[in-house]
Amino acid sequence: MYNDVLLPFDGSDGAAEALHHAAEIAHWANATIHVLFVADTTRDSVTVVETQVVDALVQQGEDIVEDAEKTLRTLGVDYDSDVVQGNPAPTIVEYAERYDHDLIVMPTHGREGVSRYLLGSVTEKVVRLSSVPVLTARMQPDEQLIFPYENILIPTDGSTGATCATEHGISLAASLDATVHVLSVVDDTSLDPDVRSAVPELDREQAATDAVEDVVSEAETYGVENTVRHIEHGAPVEMILNVIESNDIHAVVMGTTGRRGADRILLGSVAEKTVRSAPVPVITVGHGG
Repeated sequence: MYNDVLLPFDGSDGAAEALHHAAEIAHWANATIHVLFVADTTRDSVTVVETQVVDALVQQGEDIVEDAEKTLRTLGVDYDSDVVQGNPAPTIVEYAERYDHDLIVMPTHGREGVSRYLLGSVTEKVVRLSSVPVLTARMQPDEQLIFPYENILIPTDGSTGATCATEHGISLAASLDATVHVLSVVDDTSLDPDVRSAVPELDREQAATDAVEDVVSEAETYGVENTVRHIEHGAPVEMILNVIESNDIHAVVMGTTGRRGADRILLGSVAEKTVRSAPVPVITVGHGG
């Protein structure tokens, strides 16, 4: 499923937990973890300084990466590492694409200070920009990092963007012999009365049902034996969180773009809100992911 996993790393507690989760995935997949530290040269505090301060950022990165390597050695995982300079989010995305990595693993909270680059805003930019799938974990007290995943949730709106994510989620579930939960939300909350009357609720319900059935059918062709259908009415993120909580979901796989219209649910804002709020890892898949 995965051969090369990119782990942007800043040495924070959240990054350390993400490292352990990435190591579990790498063990299972027999994959190599590529530890990456980006010395952020775009911050105001370093743009006006001389070379030696940038060198200090790089040195700090090398020390942080060395700590990660020690942990990965202890865990018995294949790894390599790199320290680069640049603007963190695009640098991470370009690095993953250049070296054909299969997955980027990032926490949504990281170190506070000059070297920080794993804060939510950077992670969300990576989610938005990356054609490589991105696994994010919030690193909050209620966060559950359980692997192997036994229950995987795939939200769908039947769009092309959702289909890319569906294939990834089903492949992962098939590899893990996991149960696939398929969710489509009839979003009544964001529609003004004119749109609501133009697209009758029965039609929107049918579109949601069709989207779910398409995923279930696809799962069966991959040999996934256990599937659960969910058709919900309400706000998409709220419904995603409800299904996670009530069905012991271990991971969510979803697209970062979706249907643009009355029944849209997987536009970037929904994916990003899910990344911010889901108490389990979320794997986002952009076009080409």
